[in-house]
Amino acid sequence: MQQRFAQQLKKGALDMLVLKLLAPEEKYGYQLISELRDQTSGQLSLKEGTLYPILYRLEDTNLVKSRMGDHEGREPTRKYYAITKQGRAALREMYEIWNEFDGCVKSIMERNEEL
Repeated sequence: MQQRFAQQLKKGALDMLVLKLLAPEEKYGYQLISELRDQTSGQLSLKEGTLYPILYRLEDTNLVKSRMGDHEGREPTRKYYAITKQGRAALREMYEIWNEFDGCVKSIMERNEEL
């Protein structure tokens, strides 16, 4: 039960978190996975099979755009993702909604009643 609940909460926040990580600069997929894992002390450790569908969905809705990087030696060519102007606006809206939701949950859960 706990694992399923945690997965559902994470799933609802991942689009917003990916956009936030892309806000300062463009990044490639593994870089996003690493930053998300590192910035959450491993709490949000994604697999490629989870991240890439999110990136494709964000790209399909014009919230991010992608470009192929330059080929460098033996390194594979990387696909870089960048947030768009529309993506920045969506990120602000998502964060407002998240804050409102968080406030509602806290107002109920922090009542002095027994859990």
